[in-house]
Amino acid sequence: MNNIHKTAIVSKNAIIGNNVTIGAFSVIGDKVKVGNNNVIHSSVCINGNTDIDENNEFFSFCSIGSIPQDLKYRGEDSRLIIGKNNIFREYFNANLGTEGDRMETVIGNDSLFMVGVHVAHDCIIEDNVIFANQATLGGHVHVESNAVIGGISAIHQFCKIGSLAMIGGMSAVENDVIPYSLAIGNRAKVTGINIIGLKRANYSKDQIREYSQIVEKIFTSGSISKEKNNFLTTKNPLVKKLLSFLDKDSSRGLCKYEK
Repeated sequence: MNNIHKTAIVSKNAIIGNNVTIGAFSVIGDKVKVGNNNVIHSSVCINGNTDIDENNEFFSFCSIGSIPQDLKYRGEDSRLIIGKNNIFREYFNANLGTEGDRMETVIGNDSLFMVGVHVAHDCIIEDNVIFANQATLGGHVHVESNAVIGGISAIHQFCKIGSLAMIGGMSAVENDVIPYSLAIGNRAKVTGINIIGLKRANYSKDQIREYSQIVEKIFTSGSISKEKNNFLTTKNPLVKKLLSFLDKDSSRGLCKYEK
């Protein structure tokens, strides 16, 4: 049984699952699908072609499925897809995709988005990420699983943030950040490896040590593209992930490494 406040405006064309709470003055648009067990607090606006899976919580003043802040957007029927078990705190904003990319913005599962986070058009956010207050993604950003984005940080459009990377607060990131690394600064640089995060993820000391050493060898060499080929036979899963990340196409290049 759903709990929909009498002042909420829910389109008759919206698809609402079971055990959904919709608070006072919230608005749910025509093309919205809301899965089971979602909690939508007061004064939340969910519009556009937006598909929300189960067990998410949206706090007041979230704007979900709003049109992109992109002058190239011409009203195309793009999408926003949200997974399961996410928490979206006050003033969170996520835009639809555009025909300039995949036509969809995707947010995965089990993540926390704190107050004022902005996810722009065509972003892909994988699982178990944390965005601190006022963190901002430009369009077309890809954030891999378990990354942490510090407060008041901004990620330039088309950047990639690798798995378990940690971006320090008040950083301006304009290049790709390799997996399992720490990055910080205005025009952020990689300053080391996320050792604590890797230990918590149950990687061994030997795996972490080897990864750290190989990162330093690759990024202090004269040629990243050549040096990485020396490690193609590695059995270390961290190094394998790094090599896969380095092999992906990028329009932004890599954050510089300054230990």
